[in-house]
Amino acid sequence: MKYMLLVCGGGDDTEVSSETEPVEPWVEELSVEHEVRLHGHRLRPPADAVTVRVRGGEVLRTDGPFAETKEYIAGFDVLECDSLEEAVAAAARHPVASAGAMEIRAFWDETDAETEIRRLGTELTEAARERDIERAMACYAPDVEVFHPVNGQEQSGIEALRKAEELRYSSVTGPVGREVSDYRLRIDESIAFSHALVRTCATLADGGTLETTERVTTGYREAGDRWQIVHEHRSVPAGTGAPGTEEVRS
Repeated sequence: MKYMLLVCGGGDDTEVSSETEPVEPWVEELSVEHEVRLHGHRLRPPADAVTVRVRGGEVLRTDGPFAETKEYIAGFDVLECDSLEEAVAAAARHPVASAGAMEIRAFWDETDAETEIRRLGTELTEAARERDIERAMACYAPDVEVFHPVNGQEQSGIEALRKAEELRYSSVTGPVGREVSDYRLRIDESIAFSHALVRTCATLADGGTLETTERVTTGYREAGDRWQIVHEHRSVPAGTGAPGTEEVRS
């Protein structure tokens, strides 16, 4: 489960920094050794804050924090822990805990990100079998960048990707088989990356057989209430002659 760790300092930001140990060892331990900390960052002091309100359709801007208080949020960290107790133990090891306070809040998860991302892979497999380009395009973000090794040109956007898929499908007939193996997925809040082997089988228009195995690295981004593919790098051995091979990236 994901937890937001709010790092609350007390008094002057410079004072808190001088009283605590460096935070880098804590970040290294939880990010690399235990893979609990997903990301985080230090925030500017309350004096640099801007408070925004809308009253009667008018935007009211106030320089400074929302409320005058001795404690303030100096930074944040996003943790992924098996339990609240594990999150508490991680927070207790943070250097600022000895001088300030650590507030822990669980994320209000409404959807399972891994299920949604894996569904995109299923959609691509079904779209390939049916040769449904529009169904496949629905899995991608509008701002993808596409590089076509076939013509040596780089184009941006979903339309370029659509043309690349049309080129690939024009060289085959019937359904296109797509099998995914060695799939690994890493999710970090609103972005995710996966690595997999993708085997494609199809009958060529001239009666021959197309069979390729690609190493595919895919980047995903959460947009609103859905995930989309924003980066896709496909690698095939040189000289395979695979038609329509492309690299998609953002």
